[in-house]
Amino acid sequence: MQLHSFFNSSTSYRVRIALALKGLAYDTLPVNIRIGEHRATDYVANVNPSASVPALIDGEFSLGQSLAILDYLDRKYPEPRLIPLEPERRARVLELATAISCDIHPINNLRVLRYLETELKATPQQKTQWYRHWVAEGMAAVERLLERSNEGPWCFGAQPTLADVCLVPQMANALRMDCSLGAYKRSLAVYEHASQHAAFVAAQPQHQPDYVA
Repeated sequence: MQLHSFFNSSTSYRVRIALALKGLAYDTLPVNIRIGEHRATDYVANVNPSASVPALIDGEFSLGQSLAILDYLDRKYPEPRLIPLEPERRARVLELATAISCDIHPINNLRVLRYLETELKATPQQKTQWYRHWVAEGMAAVERLLERSNEGPWCFGAQPTLADVCLVPQMANALRMDCSLGAYKRSLAVYEHASQHAAFVAAQPQHQPDYVA
């Protein structure tokens, strides 16, 4: 198994967590999105038509988009299961995971921030204001979802789920961007708990072969 990944990509981070939780061995193939390697002709044609990271290669099968990869991994390698089978619990996990992956991440990823600077001529201060605004907006919703469940050390009980796999990279990025997170006590508690778990530690950006300080 191979994972085309960038150390600081939160979507790649999600997949690394899932692979570590499931104990699946893989080779990391770094793709430096800062210099546009994800847009290289060969990469788009032969690896990921979405021109993004991550991309997973499992034998003859290749797949992009982190949520699709996570669902694939959960179906093919179901232990430990990240997306519950019971309908209501599954829905709650997906509700929180998509609040992060659909509402926060897309408007704060690298290509959006670069467009703000290069095309709309936003200043660095305006770009930071944009980032922090959408983190605050999105994390307030995530916190309300977590307060409603209030089930345990993880987002939904005693074991990590897809919700934790999405939350932890989002929190890490927000902390890296110096966002104020003190109001999100449940989110911080989950993040701190995950920071002690071997699989989450192994997936951290600073432990990747392409890490640059």
